[in-house]
Amino acid sequence: MKEVIKIEGLTKYYGKIRGVEDINLTLKEGEIFGFIGPNGAGKSTTIRSIMNLINKTKGKVLIENKIFNKDDIEIKEKIGYLPSEINLYDDLTVKEMLNYHETFYKKNIHKRREELVKILQLDEKKKIEDLSLGNLKKLGIILALMHEPKILILDEPTSGLDPIMQNVFYNLLKEEKKKGTTIFYSTHILNEVSKICDRVGIIKDGKLIKVENIEEISNKNLTFITITSNEIEKIINDLKIEVIKKENDTIKFACKISHDELIKKLSNYTITKILIEEPTLEEIFLHYYK
Repeated sequence: MKEVIKIEGLTKYYGKIRGVEDINLTLKEGEIFGFIGPNGAGKSTTIRSIMNLINKTKGKVLIENKIFNKDDIEIKEKIGYLPSEINLYDDLTVKEMLNYHETFYKKNIHKRREELVKILQLDEKKKIEDLSLGNLKKLGIILALMHEPKILILDEPTSGLDPIMQNVFYNLLKEEKKKGTTIFYSTHILNEVSKICDRVGIIKDGKLIKVENIEEISNKNLTFITITSNEIEKIINDLKIEVIKKENDTIKFACKISHDELIKKLSNYTITKILIEEPTLEEIFLHYYK
């Protein structure tokens, strides 16, 4: 599969404050790439730097092997962008806004616009200033998709959408993937990535700390152990356990050694209860944020 987006050494500092540092990443054609991290981790800074909405401190972004700069109209026409916060002309109706957006493109995109309006159930007669957060997000999605871009860059795209409409949106993205669209999907909602993403990148404090396939992350040799014992403090100290959760004489921790080795070590103590369980995808991600 061909490389569509290549980010090399992307760094952005706000004065002495680090936004992101040395981000290196490649996205391939037809891939949905999840970009995960809590608020403030550097997700939006990365996206705004990619889109040339803010100046990079250093680094470059290549789209289909061509450096993307802010004056490159040809590349911009290939991208559909949905920001986390949508700011449009409040005094226009939805219909007027969509009509205006159609004029940006040489090709006829009216049919796709009508399809998306129907799928997302958006009332074109309403004024933008009267739209709920969910309907404003629907409008943003339509504006990002209606010109059938080869690349979608989405920043917290489901915020404001109800659960039913979120599933409609996920299905839209799966259809785009089938067409070969490359999708960069930034979110802090961890369970979203398991539903639609092929790979995921985890960003922490402005640095990309992990990039893996969803399946590889799910198959990590990591289990969570919950034990109850009247010797719990001694077990914690002797085994140097990093406790995830503690309640009275019960603790939960991530186990990185074999179960056989763990059982041998625990056999030296009085154990009342023990539970060995596979972690959820969310717990695996949170494990990287210890």
